[in-house]
Amino acid sequence: MSFEATNARLNKLRALMNENGMDAFVLFVLERLNSESCRYISGFDGSSAALLIDEARAFLFTDGRYQTQVAEQSPFTPHIQVGFPIADFVAEAGYASVGFESQKLYHGVALSMFKGVEEKRARGARPAPEWKDASDLIPSLRRTKDAGEAETIRRAARIARKAYDTVLEDVAAGMTESEFEIRLLSEIKKGGGEKGWTHDGFIVASGARGAMCHARPTQKAFEPGDVVTVDFGVTVEGYMCDITRNFAVRCADKKALEIDKILRKAHAAAAAALKPGASGRDVDAVARKIIVEAGYEKNFVHGLGHGLGLEVHESPRLSFLTRDVLKAGDVVTVEPGIYIEGWGGLRVEDDYIITENGSECLTLSDDQALRLVG
Repeated sequence: MSFEATNARLNKLRALMNENGMDAFVLFVLERLNSESCRYISGFDGSSAALLIDEARAFLFTDGRYQTQVAEQSPFTPHIQVGFPIADFVAEAGYASVGFESQKLYHGVALSMFKGVEEKRARGARPAPEWKDASDLIPSLRRTKDAGEAETIRRAARIARKAYDTVLEDVAAGMTESEFEIRLLSEIKKGGGEKGWTHDGFIVASGARGAMCHARPTQKAFEPGDVVTVDFGVTVEGYMCDITRNFAVRCADKKALEIDKILRKAHAAAAAALKPGASGRDVDAVARKIIVEAGYEKNFVHGLGHGLGLEVHESPRLSFLTRDVLKAGDVVTVEPGIYIEGWGGLRVEDDYIITENGSECLTLSDDQALRLVG
């Protein structure tokens, strides 16, 4: 990401800080916790850091491991040292109000910061600042994807689809779920992907294991007639795609073909309902209605989709439980699924960006239909 783009995001954050009455904002990265928001606002993607941002200055604290990396990735003023003396800087600056992220900060770290500032201010007979929870500030900026972010997700999807198609050419009875994942990851790297998902392995579920929505790959071998669900993605410049496809080994039974048809119908209907102003609950209902009318009401056990970007699960949500309303720039998955205990399951997933007039698919250029391989 260019320093120009970083500074543009920083200016947007400062505008939000001003609207919320904050003189300064602090952000911590603790063993990669919250590294996505740090990368978004500063450009730096190291595993340990702290940011301090006020109206005129932006500081990045990290340790000696990242001295060269900070200079390459971020226009923030670097402080390379052991420990992050946020309390010293806040106390000396005299801020009246400081934003912090309660949802991304360990309780002990927060207490230490509060206490340090309070003690240092007390020595000078000055009141401690008001600490304001600003957990929503950077996520609100991250939610709306610009054209560059959308194109990066498209690039990730092209790599993902090519890798998947390549591995399918060699699938046969006897290949294990784990072997499939290993091959897929290898092809992703060959194709230019940085990795799969940032923090998670893929879902590869064959036969009856397909009833588990989040089944991790095992040493189970593919058998003739198995339906295999593969939920996978690629990371490019920190951004991820999220795709789910299904294939059958040699042949597919009647139930698999029926469920596949229902899911593709539900997916298409929900995708057509994506537009600014649509509620996540209503879009979920479009797909759910088709699945319910087909007799599988109890077998669609999760929400329809979720936001996507630097994390594989972001806002907004498409769910019967959400109150989120879609807006232009949102990137969401659409992933209806049907799962039957003792038999298996299927899910069909693609990623969409909400446009001014509807939506555009970022991942689809192939047929979603159940494929026969081996």
